[in-house]
Amino acid sequence: MTELQGRALVTGGGRGIGANVARELSSAGMDVWVTGRTAEQVDAVAAEIGGHALVGDVTGREDVERWVRDAGPIDLLVANAGTAPGDGSPWELDPDEWWRTFEVNVQGVHFSCRAAIPGMLERGRGRIVIVGSGSAYLPGHQETAYSSSKAAVCRYGETLANALRDRIPVFVISPGMVRTEMTSGFPDDARWTPPECAPRLVLALAAGELDALAGRYLHAEHDPLESLRGRVDEILADDLNAIRLRR
Repeated sequence: MTELQGRALVTGGGRGIGANVARELSSAGMDVWVTGRTAEQVDAVAAEIGGHALVGDVTGREDVERWVRDAGPIDLLVANAGTAPGDGSPWELDPDEWWRTFEVNVQGVHFSCRAAIPGMLERGRGRIVIVGSGSAYLPGHQETAYSSSKAAVCRYGETLANALRDRIPVFVISPGMVRTEMTSGFPDDARWTPPECAPRLVLALAAGELDALAGRYLHAEHDPLESLRGRVDEILADDLNAIRLRR
C-alpha cells in the first residue's frame, strides 16, 4: 500500500464516500482532519481513524476558514461535501432547496479551495481533489439542480487547475454510483460502483502519481489506475477526460 505523510482535510467526511476516503488516507499514514455538520458522525470517524474532527457547514465561509486554520498546513484538500435536493419536478422544487444544492456543491468547494490554496502556495506544495459526478455530463438526466451544480464544479476544477498550473495540481473525480445515504432511494439493481474505488483513486492522486492529469475528470471505476498510468500521454494528446463541446 502507498505510504504518505502530511495532513489531509476531507470535507463531508462524517459519512459515505468522504468517510471512506478519510479511512484510506489515514491507513496510508496521513494525519486526517474530518469535517461535517453532524458532530456525532464526524467525531465517530475521527475517533475510528485516530484523526481530528472539525464541525461546521461547508457553505459557511467562516467555518471553512476556521477548519483550515485549525488543521494547520494542509498537504491535501479533498472537497467532497455534497448534497442533492429531494424528489419532484424541477419547476415544483422549492427555490431555496434548489439553490442550496449549488451552495453546498459549488460554493462549498470554492470556499474550501480559497481557504487552502494560499498556504499551499506559500509552502510550495499541496494537492486538491474535488469530488464531482457523472451527472455533470451523462445524457438523460431530468433533475436540474444536482446535475447543473456538478457540471459547474467540474468546470471550476479544470479552470482552477489552469490557474495553478505547475504549482498546485487540482483534480476532479467521479466516485461512481456508490451506496450511501444519498443514493438510498436508488434501485438495488443499479450499476453500483465498489466503495473502495474512489478512496484508492484519491490516494493515488495524493501520492502524486498522476499530476500530469491535473484538471482532468477521472472516474474512479471507469478509469482504473492501471489504465490511467499507461494512458497519460494519450489523454493529454487527444484532450480526453474533459467536458468539451464538439461541433
